[in-house]
Amino acid sequence: MAERDPSDSLTPDWAASRKLRAYEIRRKIVANVAASTTDMAEGPLPLHKSVYIDEARFQAERERLFLGQPLVAGLTGDIPEPGDYLVFDAAGPSILVIRGKDGVVRAFRNLCTHRGAKLVEEAEPFTGKAARLSCPFHAWTFDNLGKLIGQPGKAGFADCEIGARNLLELPCSEYLGLIFVRASEGEPIDAAAHLGEFADQLALIELHRAVPVKKGILHAQSNWKFALDTYGEGYHFAALHASTIGQTHYNDISVLERFGRHHRISFPDKTIGDLVGRDEADWPDTEYGGVHYLFPNTVVFFGAVTPGVYFTQVFRLFPDGVGKTRCQFGVYAPFGVIDEEYRGVCEMAYDATAEVVQSEDYRVASHGYANLMTAPEDFHVVLGANESAPQAVHQHIAEAIGMPI
Repeated sequence: MAERDPSDSLTPDWAASRKLRAYEIRRKIVANVAASTTDMAEGPLPLHKSVYIDEARFQAERERLFLGQPLVAGLTGDIPEPGDYLVFDAAGPSILVIRGKDGVVRAFRNLCTHRGAKLVEEAEPFTGKAARLSCPFHAWTFDNLGKLIGQPGKAGFADCEIGARNLLELPCSEYLGLIFVRASEGEPIDAAAHLGEFADQLALIELHRAVPVKKGILHAQSNWKFALDTYGEGYHFAALHASTIGQTHYNDISVLERFGRHHRISFPDKTIGDLVGRDEADWPDTEYGGVHYLFPNTVVFFGAVTPGVYFTQVFRLFPDGVGKTRCQFGVYAPFGVIDEEYRGVCEMAYDATAEVVQSEDYRVASHGYANLMTAPEDFHVVLGANESAPQAVHQHIAEAIGMPI
């Protein structure tokens, strides 16, 4: 469990901080646009096809990443009030994440301690509100602190040492507007240590203020890493997204900033070309934005598609098997829903993004994965030096599971 983040009154002027950081990033972006280059790794990285299709490797990822690492189960705005809860089942076991009557977020196995039935039978991304949860099987009832408060036929369990158990708690932490859960028992989550120096960058986007607008699930018939790779490079913009982001953004130009196992990547739109050769004092105001990757499986986009109209988009990729990916996708209003018109704009942003990701990014990932299954035994894919973010992700995953690439 974890305490809420500090109130806004105790935090800096994040709008001013975002503007300052945006200028710092833009200097690097303008330099890359001027040189027609992108941030590079030391060289290309060949990856044997087994990195994506090997069952033993997948099982190691499942055990050490999806059961062993802190995972983003949601944002503060998904369960803002006491009694609010969400179902988190994509990592394996079904988990209930509940804000108790004391305001603290806790995670429990979605499992009645009587006969193991699910307390909440709906699947992720279901959310609800309850002062107490009653099992549909025999009506054992628990409060939102996880305590057993109702047990029909209590006398029948009087001589059983474990006949009156509270819910089974899992490690959980709420930090900077992110709710982290570990899907297996163990030590408490130290979210600050997990994020390291990346925490300062995430603080800029004030995730604790984000309000959910629309959520859904996207699917890819591919390994989860194959689907994840596309979020870290703009090398595919001109070819795959020719009618959307390929029209508005430079192809194969980006700025990558690494923070341990996490990173932020910035993709410049074509208006940046107007700044090349101009004195910095003459540059117009800019707005902060970027793609924030949280190890191992979460991508958070924050930015303004049009001036002053911000979105927060959260993608969480989970494996349903070695060759199936489920992406929990949500669009949030970063600073609350201003009015119904803005809500509609956010909903349209969800629809447009989901369509592009599903029909373009995940389409080619699915086709590519199918090809890898029948490719020659010695076949390697190769990540170019210009695909430095996916390179880093693969290296960190391999390190975390103890299996070289």
